[in-house]
Amino acid sequence: MNLYQLAGTVCTAGILILSQGALSQSALAQEAITVAWRIKPPHQYLENGVEKGVLLERAKQVFSTAQIPHRFVEEPAKRIWSNFSGGAKNYCSFGWYRIAEREALVQFSEIFHTDPPHTLLVSPAAAKQVAAHRTLKSLMSDPNLTLGVVDAVSYGPELDTMFTTTKNKVERSTTLPMIMARMVAANRASYMLIDREDWEYLKDKEESLSQTTQMDLQGMPAGLNRYIVCSKDVSVEQMRKINTALLKIYPVKK
Repeated sequence: MNLYQLAGTVCTAGILILSQGALSQSALAQEAITVAWRIKPPHQYLENGVEKGVLLERAKQVFSTAQIPHRFVEEPAKRIWSNFSGGAKNYCSFGWYRIAEREALVQFSEIFHTDPPHTLLVSPAAAKQVAAHRTLKSLMSDPNLTLGVVDAVSYGPELDTMFTTTKNKVERSTTLPMIMARMVAANRASYMLIDREDWEYLKDKEESLSQTTQMDLQGMPAGLNRYIVCSKDVSVEQMRKINTALLKIYPVKK
């Protein structure tokens, strides 16, 4: 083999290697993103095995419009954030508040949803005692009351901080909000803070909550924005596509 033939062979081999590398990168870019979601009616839930909920449908529409390969899986909140902490790749979720400790784990989309303020769900046994307080700050300074808190999720920075300084007894449980609501109905906790939209859905579905009372007190923080969150390896281009689709589907005035 002369020098010209050798050079041609080396050049051809180099092109093949580069082509294979480009194909590998293309295949990696097209790897389906896992979109994990937690059960939280009425936003996202299962009914007779059928996936339902306005935010679940919105998320599906966003990823379809963005034309990003994806698959949706239902997972508990604690597992979702454990996956993010463990460095899960090509992994997204939706409906989460933007809080400081999550910044190092995920990248955030444009605004996905804006909540109304939380409200109180009060147990039958504690209704009079809770109603005696005019403000949320006063309520949380009462050592004779028990506050029910759903663990592994955030209620937003302001409420999370209040939970750490409350004088109430605190009943924590890694469970669904609807289960905590049943605990309040059974007088296992004096009250809980609940998403107003969750309560509007549950009050007509859960007969066990018929003896509970919904109350609003002064000092409740404003409702917060929720976001789609994705692992750090999701590319800038993929996040751009997600945000472009989201702004078409859920335009927000800034």
